[in-house]
Amino acid sequence: MCSNCKEKEKYYITTAIAYTSGKPHIGNTYEFVLADAIARYKRSKGYDVYFQTGTDEHGQKIELKAEEAGVTPKEFVDKVAAEVKGIADMMNTSYDHFIRTTDTYHEEQVQKIFKKLYEKGDIYKGYYEGMYCTPCESFFTESQLVDGKCPDCGRPCTPAKEEAYFFKMSKYADRLIQHINEHPEFIQPVARKNEMMNNFLLPGLQDLCVSRTSFKWGIPVDFDPKHVVYVWLDALTNYITGIGYNADGESQDLFNKNWPADLHLIGKDIIRFHTIYWPIFLMALDLPLPKQVFGHPWLLQGDGKMSKSKGNVIYADELVDMFGVDAVRYFVLHEMPFDNDGVITWELMVERMNSDLANTLGNLVNRTVSMTNKYFGGTVADKGVREEVDDDLKAVTEETEGKVDAKMDHLRVADAITEIFNLFKRCNKYIDETMPWALAKEEDKKDRLETVLFNLITSISEGARLLAPYMPETSEKILAQLGEGHVTEKPEILFARRDLKEVMEEVEKLHPVQKEEETKEEGPVIDIEAKPEISYEDFMKMQFQVGEIIKCEEVPKSKKLLCSQVKIGSQVKQIVSGIKKWYTPEEMVGKKVMVLVNLKPAKLAGVLSEGMILCAEDEKGDIVLMQPEKDVPAGAEIC
Repeated sequence: MCSNCKEKEKYYITTAIAYTSGKPHIGNTYEFVLADAIARYKRSKGYDVYFQTGTDEHGQKIELKAEEAGVTPKEFVDKVAAEVKGIADMMNTSYDHFIRTTDTYHEEQVQKIFKKLYEKGDIYKGYYEGMYCTPCESFFTESQLVDGKCPDCGRPCTPAKEEAYFFKMSKYADRLIQHINEHPEFIQPVARKNEMMNNFLLPGLQDLCVSRTSFKWGIPVDFDPKHVVYVWLDALTNYITGIGYNADGESQDLFNKNWPADLHLIGKDIIRFHTIYWPIFLMALDLPLPKQVFGHPWLLQGDGKMSKSKGNVIYADELVDMFGVDAVRYFVLHEMPFDNDGVITWELMVERMNSDLANTLGNLVNRTVSMTNKYFGGTVADKGVREEVDDDLKAVTEETEGKVDAKMDHLRVADAITEIFNLFKRCNKYIDETMPWALAKEEDKKDRLETVLFNLITSISEGARLLAPYMPETSEKILAQLGEGHVTEKPEILFARRDLKEVMEEVEKLHPVQKEEETKEEGPVIDIEAKPEISYEDFMKMQFQVGEIIKCEEVPKSKKLLCSQVKIGSQVKQIVSGIKKWYTPEEMVGKKVMVLVNLKPAKLAGVLSEGMILCAEDEKGDIVLMQPEKDVPAGAEIC
């Protein structure tokens, strides 16, 4: 922020609006918390922040869901929108506005925008014949499908032919390419930018279908009411309608102040809509583009993306009931890498709760408050009895804010939190180094003891202040216990340790596991042609071990192959696998897989492969990795 400016510098941040097809799981909730942490951080640095989130409520999928539930679409989305807002509130997110795309002001502006683009000649009437994916609300040509399925979600597509309006995407493509090249910060991380350029923009854009006639649950095109507006044109415009944009030219002061957005925070799966469709819509409206679109990775449950159909969904309210709001905020923010998918499991949550929160942070505050009360009646001052170890603690304390700022400047939120917890760890080490309990035994060390405790309070307070954007309630509780040299009479327990067995028993009650005998007769089976029998000795020649994938890349010039670096015991083997259609390199990293270790090395597409990763193939030809049922060390023998 300019030091000479009288007014605060604005910062407009948005999340993707949540689709109201069902209750959001913790992976969806992560985005609320991430945006909130960034918004709170920016406010702490003096910015005038406007934070918007909300719900996306139209489309064929919702119309079908409502019909299945026996309610009207509006009744259906009202219920889900309330759940979404309730979760955002529960997670202590400090949004300024919660928009719903069924809000009257939004619907009116979408109609105006559609008409404006039509009158400008950017939208024209035609008809569409192609393959339609209902979950994604998207049309595709046959050539865009992958094995006859949606290229985005992998679900089946159905043939569709209907009258539709189209947007002339190619008219603005060159201008968008130029903008992306001239603004390298526009799409982040860089891998997302490369994907959009190479896979969509550079090969050439097709005109986009922007209306539908085969269902009714949408915003009607006011001059042709048998059409409803394409759900993405409807949804994306929330970023401007929510702050008072008016297509007639009489926009509100809030819009004039805050647009363009400083950051659109979205999931990586909808990056195409936000970095191609949305910028082109804005160009057609003669509006500036958002400054940055960040496509964050996914938070995965165990070994895969959360899905109700998989039965592996974890909800925020369940986690909060067991661990508390700030513990969940800490976990989802700390465990999510910058550009790779993160993983959440109940086991890992318990581990972080006990080690990072209860021990590193909670125990630190508890000990400091208790010792200050025990030895000095709750009040200490700097007696100036300093030693070299004090200088190191002071240096770490003073350097932490700068390190946090450097991480946050690049949206590396997990790394910023790590820097703060490094300060707390340094405080714990300082206690071990100075041994206050030993100093208390010697009367002539009283001033030194008081100085030590004063230093601890000062450093912990600084860490708590920096922690506020990420764990606001915890920050407030710590600062309330540690005043200016005066602590509360009794320390408050910030985080209680949890027993993993007890937690898993609670989880079992929430999500009962279906007994094996109840499922044995259900589901498809596959019979394959039998191969010749082998002897036991032949089998014993093969060496199978558990491997951990530590790195994975696409094989250049290959449409099928991924190259993985697989840790097996103390060695790392390079293995090439034909699984690119089913797994991205990011999804592979961190997985424990079954490996045939002593397969004779061979070159595939010019790349050396030193083993084989075992997979299973279903009746449709889809491939899944074979993975251990429980976590075992890399190198464990499969026998």
